[in-house]
Amino acid sequence: MATTSTTEITTTEDVVMKTDDDVVVDEGEEEEKTEERKQRQRFLLETGSLQRRLLIYGIAGILAAVGAWLVLAIAVDNVSILIEGGGMHLDNLVGHVASGYEKVEKVFKRNFADGWEREGASITVYHKDRVIVDLQGGYADKASGRKWTPDTRTVVFSTTKAVGAVCVAILVDRGYISYDDKMSKIWPEFAQNGKENITIDWLMSHRAGLAALDMPISIEDANDFAKMSEVIASQKPNWEPGTKSGYHAITYGWIVDQIVRRADPQGRSVGRFFKEEVADVHGIDFHIGLPPSEEHTVSRLSMPSTMHLFREIVHDPRVLIVLAVFNLRPPNSIARKIAANPTWFKLEQDVNTFNNPTLHAMEQVAALGITKSRDLARLFSLVQQGKLFSKDLLEKFRVPQVQGIDEVVMTPLPKGHGFLYERHPMSGKKWLVGHPGYGGSTIMMDLDDGITIAYVSNGLKTGMGELTRTYRHLRDAVFECLEKQKNGASVFIEDAVQAVAA
Repeated sequence: MATTSTTEITTTEDVVMKTDDDVVVDEGEEEEKTEERKQRQRFLLETGSLQRRLLIYGIAGILAAVGAWLVLAIAVDNVSILIEGGGMHLDNLVGHVASGYEKVEKVFKRNFADGWEREGASITVYHKDRVIVDLQGGYADKASGRKWTPDTRTVVFSTTKAVGAVCVAILVDRGYISYDDKMSKIWPEFAQNGKENITIDWLMSHRAGLAALDMPISIEDANDFAKMSEVIASQKPNWEPGTKSGYHAITYGWIVDQIVRRADPQGRSVGRFFKEEVADVHGIDFHIGLPPSEEHTVSRLSMPSTMHLFREIVHDPRVLIVLAVFNLRPPNSIARKIAANPTWFKLEQDVNTFNNPTLHAMEQVAALGITKSRDLARLFSLVQQGKLFSKDLLEKFRVPQVQGIDEVVMTPLPKGHGFLYERHPMSGKKWLVGHPGYGGSTIMMDLDDGITIAYVSNGLKTGMGELTRTYRHLRDAVFECLEKQKNGASVFIEDAVQAVAA
């Protein structure tokens, strides 16, 4: 018992001694941990201070760069005024704006006053079935002193593609074809060289791989339906059809003509189909093949000068992307092949074949539509009202089918059913659907608010659509005014409800 007791006492003391040692060790560890925490805090403070300094330096650097860029922009603008003269005083402004849209008129005038509009321009905006903006002015041909008038028509380049898309949509809506139909269903000869599975949908959304043609195309060939039929049917795709999307800048026009001629029970060309089914019925002054007797009404297109181009780059560096697409592609690229064939489509400083009356008479729905902004806007206002094809079909055009990098232009190009899309300036989640044209002419629809914007100009800019400063500022002004109108109406309704409740 005594032995056991002694052992127990010894054990207890050992435990107590061990506990004391543990306490000493714990205090030492705690001191070490405290020191480590202090070191970490000092490190974090020093690091945070460094990060703050770097952030401040970064912000200062960005502000300095922005400031330098603004100084450069102002300097370039001033040099431009010295070299090319000041902006244009718009002494022949014709048109009107609805109440609440006065800002659009101010922007339109400023585009001329600041020298961004070198020739003439017009803009027409519909809200549902009502014209809320209709403005025009400047020169139809500045070099000759010919002023822009209400009778002036303009080549609208690829904006014409949207009209081709409307023609195909009408045929689809009437049940003659489906977007899912294979092209070989209505054109058996088309099923050559790997094209047997290409659908009308792929053709309209630039996925068929027929952006560039191998066979040289003359003006005579372009006006010969049978010849173009043979050329396109025998063409080997530029890529595996359906796997990529690449902008069919020129071939789109001949392809759509083939679709319309073969789907239309009367076998009409795309120009004749549009004239008889749309233009004549609704009084739309839009020509896919202008009668020579009307040539005197067409404005003369002018290319931007080197100084104007420099101003565009300084004010919007994205223009450099456009220049790269046109000028820095390898010789064997699809883009270069498109530019080389046909040879009679030229847009250069010293050669602009789009002023050629022979081309104006051609039925080419990819690039040669000729119209006025008020007729272009009215046409697509009718589309929104469901008067050309059903609103159910129009709903399918609300969002793009294809997004991502385009195989030809090597930049994002949302597209589908023959239309191109751009983001709505007032909301990143909504799309505007229509089609821009080279040099700035554009048609766009806001399917939610029933807005249709048509802008045309003969003083060509380097880019198109969103990259065209004059159009972009006018478009943004339209939607800013619309939002104010909507907010004002909401306040009025709320006040009225409160008054009734009181």
